[in-house]
Amino acid sequence: MLSIRDQIARRSLTPGAKLPSIRAVARTMRVSKSTVVEAYDRLAAEGVIRSRPGSGFYSAAPLAPLSLAELAPRLDRAIDPFWVSRQSLEAKDEVLKPGCGWLPGTWMPEEETRRALRSLARTKDMAALTDYGTPLGLGSLRQLLSRRMAEQGFEARPEQILLTDSGTQAIDLVCRLLVQPGDVVLVDDPCYFNFLALLRAQQVHVIGVPYTPAGPNLQLFEEALARHRPRLYITNSGLHNPTGASLSAGTAHRLLRLAEDHDLIVIEDDIFADFEVEPAARLAALDGLDRVVRIGSFSKTLSASFRCGYIAARRDWIDKLTDLRIATGFASSRLSEELVFCVLGSSGYRKYLEALRMRLGSAMVAVAARLRSLDIEPWVMPKAGMLVWCRLPHGLDAAEVARHALSEGVVLAPGNVFSASQTASGFMRFNVAQCMDDRIFAVIEKAMRQAA
Repeated sequence: MLSIRDQIARRSLTPGAKLPSIRAVARTMRVSKSTVVEAYDRLAAEGVIRSRPGSGFYSAAPLAPLSLAELAPRLDRAIDPFWVSRQSLEAKDEVLKPGCGWLPGTWMPEEETRRALRSLARTKDMAALTDYGTPLGLGSLRQLLSRRMAEQGFEARPEQILLTDSGTQAIDLVCRLLVQPGDVVLVDDPCYFNFLALLRAQQVHVIGVPYTPAGPNLQLFEEALARHRPRLYITNSGLHNPTGASLSAGTAHRLLRLAEDHDLIVIEDDIFADFEVEPAARLAALDGLDRVVRIGSFSKTLSASFRCGYIAARRDWIDKLTDLRIATGFASSRLSEELVFCVLGSSGYRKYLEALRMRLGSAMVAVAARLRSLDIEPWVMPKAGMLVWCRLPHGLDAAEVARHALSEGVVLAPGNVFSASQTASGFMRFNVAQCMDDRIFAVIEKAMRQAA
């Protein structure tokens, strides 16, 4: 029977689990008992189930390999975050990617990166090029991050910072430490789509809370806390992904009071911090790294090829996270950490960021105007950054528009990719830095006509 095979594939039916009785299945599926008997006999002959006389039927199949696609709802591939990620990462150079979440390579700090590579190549300390990194990561980089965080208003001593291979690995490690399968985790709705993919791998229950231009809807957030008793909340509190909105100070203070009242832990993904012109409220700064864990990386502003992220958290959590880091990755990438330290510590990087912010500000205004000419309206105009969340006209389905655009060599990011509740079908996220080619807007206009 397909339903039993499907439950085994999804791991909801584990070895030794008792199956519904023949009478119950016949009643539920509205078939005769003889039909169910025949199906059960066939599954037993194949070794999928086992009969225990006087007791019933039990699953006999081994535990299926974990398949993230099987754990997810059966979504159209145009709104599957794994599919969108693969299209963006595997796309050939001629494919246009206004739906991806990173800067074009030509916008990155090329000269600073080349200078760092040359400097490291000339080093006499071969350990920097050949040895494993330390469990916590490069000390000089952790000290630099500690000073940067102090400039942003909160204290994180170097021993409270653990370096990771990426921001994604940072979240994964924190989730491994703090949640168990079956726990409830809150996310913004919409949120960064890889949060949803990663939490799927953790086999937790994900609850989305509608996001507003000032942060999560606090009334619905409080209701979700009372109803679901979540263990964790994951968010971007600087420049939000995908909306580009910024957390207000009032919302941040109220959110932290609710978190304390309900014993909620918060992961604050601050990966877009360097894009900000005027820093927004930070939960980690207000909380002092008590129940807030801050994570980040340098893939958005420095290089996606330098695989380096970080976790800033309570010292006792860092100790446990370090053990997990060793168990899952053994050691950090010292080469990447040395390169990141070399670039971040240079005066050229600060000058690059100043120029980048101005360039992105101009691009945001220009792209928003082009989108409005197509009746695509920004949900909110971001104060900085590269992402803008837009409402499509005439009730168009963003997934349908994305399908037509892909056939023309343009990768888009339809709204339901980012929505736990699947209520963002009329929205789409655009990366203004990736929208500099006029062909994109011609393709979008054509795709909207085809989807209408």
